[in-house]
Amino acid sequence: VALPSTSSRMIDVQSRMTERALELLSLPEGQPCYLLDIGCGTGLSGDYLSDEGHYWVGMDISPAMLDAALDREIQGDVLLGDMGQGIPFKPGSFDGCISISAVQWLCNANKKSEVPTKRLYCFFSFLYSVLVRGARAVLQLYPENPEQLELITTQATRAGFTGGVVVDYPNSAKAKKFYLCLFSGPSAPLPKGLSESENREEATESTFTKDRALHRLVRRGVVKKSREWVLEKKARRRRQGKEVRPDTQYTGRKRGPHF
Repeated sequence: VALPSTSSRMIDVQSRMTERALELLSLPEGQPCYLLDIGCGTGLSGDYLSDEGHYWVGMDISPAMLDAALDREIQGDVLLGDMGQGIPFKPGSFDGCISISAVQWLCNANKKSEVPTKRLYCFFSFLYSVLVRGARAVLQLYPENPEQLELITTQATRAGFTGGVVVDYPNSAKAKKFYLCLFSGPSAPLPKGLSESENREEATESTFTKDRALHRLVRRGVVKKSREWVLEKKARRRRQGKEVRPDTQYTGRKRGPHF
């Protein structure tokens, strides 16, 4: 019985981290961009990117995860690959990159032939190449310790990136999040991390959710799941050549409860 709620909580957490990563990317306002999602899994982050009007390609090492993504009829494209062996795209292919909870795995050596330092450098070198010059990469990660975080940032710097680590809610064991913000062009001021209010954590979470919804309303002018949102999503799928049901007077209308 607990499985659906656990699953929905995971989806909510993933969506929040993706939203924060997208915010830190600082993409041009109201302009669809072509983004790379490293360690895309079943495409949960990609769903959020699509909802925000962006096009994306996801890369993951797990065939099972990518099969699940395709079963969910995600709107992006997916690619099976090991990020530690490079990213097989032409230079300057992407306007930005996000990654949620994936990059720290490069610090683990699953075989004797795998050297974490080399795999990290390979990943960051290819990432630097495939980004449009001046674009950003925002990688949310869970470092095991300060040494691991230093290993990751050192290899990113070696590959040509500037930037640093943004820490949200640094004093909260539960809500603390690390985002590695990388710039592929001239160095820019590092965004500030979010901090806790003086209220308890539940209040902080609800305040953040409210601000987020307001921010989206102002930025997009479209409320999620509204008729306008549904029509926009269907139009986007048509442009991608996908089969979509015709629009009717009932499109986007809320259905009553089922008995």
